[in-house]
Amino acid sequence: MYNLSQKLTAEFIGTFALVFFGEGAVCVDMQLRGNATGGIGLLTVALAHGLAIAVMVSALGHVSGGHFNPAITIGFWVTKRLSTPDTLFYWIAQVAGATAAAFLLRVVIPEETWRSVALGAPELLRDFPSWAGLALEATTTFFLVFVVFATAVDERSSFRSIAGFAIGLTIVLGIIVAGPYTGGALNPARAFGPALASHHWLNQLIYWVGPLGGGFLAGLLYDSVFLKPSEA
Repeated sequence: MYNLSQKLTAEFIGTFALVFFGEGAVCVDMQLRGNATGGIGLLTVALAHGLAIAVMVSALGHVSGGHFNPAITIGFWVTKRLSTPDTLFYWIAQVAGATAAAFLLRVVIPEETWRSVALGAPELLRDFPSWAGLALEATTTFFLVFVVFATAVDERSSFRSIAGFAIGLTIVLGIIVAGPYTGGALNPARAFGPALASHHWLNQLIYWVGPLGGGFLAGLLYDSVFLKPSEA
């Protein structure tokens, strides 16, 4: 059994890795586009985020549950798997990890590159409605948290040993669909860290309300429908 400080350290490291590799890939895409080589594209950026989470959940999921995302943590909170104080500590560790990674990217990546993409901070496509952006973020995060509960939480699942890769693939799918319109955050911490480091705060509320709402509903739904005690 791991203590709270160990769990928070794991959450910090996992969220750091998500932002470092995920938003690092966004910066690489812009760097290569500037060199007229065409960039690495949406799929590769989505894979960078998904693989980072797949690896970190596989490496640290046994320590902290491998949330690395306040939207997943709120699903654990609403189903009473995490206390309110621990939920707040998890959020602080996740936001801190995301912010530390964003500032590291700011230091090591050429300024003209990271500024042009605001360190990967998500933003809405021009003229894309705010309500639609919120709906995309909520829906994609709903499926992410639903998969977390189905593969990592449900003890009857036959896929618990590879839950990290199922979770990572869900992030890839979410970014492929939502990325062109909202940036595909699916994670308030992943939106906040780069926004703070780059001072790019446009539509930040969407990236909190949408994912937290989707995660809340997904955790509640899976717990009440699939994890409720069976009737005798």
